[in-house]
Amino acid sequence: MTILEISNLSKHYGEGSHRNDVLTDVNLKVEEGEFIAIVGFSGSGKTTLISLLASLIEPEIGGVIFKGKEIDGPSPERGLVFQSYSLMPWLSVQGNIALAVDSVHKSKSREERAALVAHYIEMVGLSHAKDRNPSELSGGMRQRVAVARALAMQPELLLMDEPLSALDALTRAKLQDEFAAISQEEKKTIILITNDVDEAILLADRIIPLTPGPNATLGQEFKVDLPRPRDRGAMNHDDDFIALRAAVTEYLMSISAQKAAEQQEADITLPNLIPIEKARRGKNRPLPAAYSDTARSDREQGYLDFSQLTKIYPTPKGPLTVVDGFDLKVNKGEFITLIGHSGCGKSTVLSMAAGLNPISAGGIILDGKHIQSAGPDKAVVFQAPSLMPWMTARENVMLGVDEVYPKASKAERADIVDYYLSRVGLGDSLDRLASDLSNGMKQRVGIARAFALSPKLLLLDEPFGMLDSLTRWELQDVLMEVWDRTNVTTICVTHDVDEAILLADRVVMMSNGPRARIGNIMKVDLPRPRSRKELLAHPDYYAYREELLDFLEAYEGGADPSDEQLKSIQEKRAMRLARQRGGQNNCAAE
Repeated sequence: MTILEISNLSKHYGEGSHRNDVLTDVNLKVEEGEFIAIVGFSGSGKTTLISLLASLIEPEIGGVIFKGKEIDGPSPERGLVFQSYSLMPWLSVQGNIALAVDSVHKSKSREERAALVAHYIEMVGLSHAKDRNPSELSGGMRQRVAVARALAMQPELLLMDEPLSALDALTRAKLQDEFAAISQEEKKTIILITNDVDEAILLADRIIPLTPGPNATLGQEFKVDLPRPRDRGAMNHDDDFIALRAAVTEYLMSISAQKAAEQQEADITLPNLIPIEKARRGKNRPLPAAYSDTARSDREQGYLDFSQLTKIYPTPKGPLTVVDGFDLKVNKGEFITLIGHSGCGKSTVLSMAAGLNPISAGGIILDGKHIQSAGPDKAVVFQAPSLMPWMTARENVMLGVDEVYPKASKAERADIVDYYLSRVGLGDSLDRLASDLSNGMKQRVGIARAFALSPKLLLLDEPFGMLDSLTRWELQDVLMEVWDRTNVTTICVTHDVDEAILLADRVVMMSNGPRARIGNIMKVDLPRPRSRKELLAHPDYYAYREELLDFLEAYEGGADPSDEQLKSIQEKRAMRLARQRGGQNNCAAE
């Protein structure tokens, strides 16, 4: 039975030259009890769509029919969970949920309402924290409260607008599992807006991409015929999961590339742009000479050496050892990714390598010299790019370049700035103010600025963590393309398993904190240059992915696995690789 029907839905904002056509001709039928995941690009209108379904805003054309009637205003029958929690800070967990229950279920007795509140608090695992205020809760716990509040209103349709996108990978995984269990237990009809393909496959019956805006609409849909309950570790072995994941990813990449090509064509005709001359900025053009001179070093092996690195913070309860005996040797030009659960000290290691955080014990040697302070030889890209908003993209990059290349001419310095901004896809936005750039464009400027310094060491602290998955894919490709040309020694902190494999020569997995250390090192023996499409098709990729997922699972919840457990994870990967390669050799022989 169809419970929801979206018909010819269109929405725009503004008028005349300021008109922005966000959604155009959106059509969808949703069956009762169905779980739909809508995957979209940043700025494609995902939140506008969910707001239309909740009747928080009205469409210009078309409408939404719910249970046979056109919606004409918000209703508790359609529960809503946003990315932000919107909790009452002065009320406890129980008070926040009771507020919603009391307003919706007025006909129920006080005892019935209290039982309803208690039931949903228990369902999301917050019985132990029911008397805490939001300020005393983690981000994941606050989102649990928001979910419990929506469920306690007992809506027939649950609308979720990227409810997990602001959370770390472990918390996301736990809440995804809870959503999966709730959808089966409650038999709710659910529409989830997400930018995470794995999340969509794990939870949904159908995945429907929303094409890039303006004039975004629903694209090709994908049916998820995987048995429930779905285990993310087991799915890694499932050929149907692997094929579906590749198909959805490839489709999203194709419509993104198509949109980018259309935008590039349109940009040629725009006024007041200063495009880079193609003849001077050809793909095979060598790096600027001033860059190469600054980065030169004869040392190859042991270029970067972490030796018994330790970090201790004073606390009211006494010294807290966050990192304890971190040992790692990195060769020149190697790309290392650091992965582990929140609180394991990844960013602490990175900040000490940058010279931004004093070392408590041990040391870090870069190109034969101890790291004792920050400097332009160690470029850092953070989650937030920290640009000067009143300066243009070019001026933001030039700030560092002027300091690093004192012997270079003005033309050479300009050459370096323009080269890297064009390399990250901002050749048409050199003179746009930072304040006018999107988050993805700002992070491109941050990456260009880091490479332009010709650093001996590039440090990336979850550089794409604040971006949606699709923008993240694009910038990962940008990062790989520029890194392939410079081969700067790089360490990247990430929560993302796929990002860790895609970028790295070696993935360094850290144990839980406090007293975090290196738990495992995995060499990624995949050909370069890498592309996401080729990686997903590579037979070895899922063996590497499984090892990382198994490692993270072994340390889940603060666990401290034995050396035997960790060794078995490595052996499992080696056996899978041997089995796959043996199968390939047999096929080749036939």
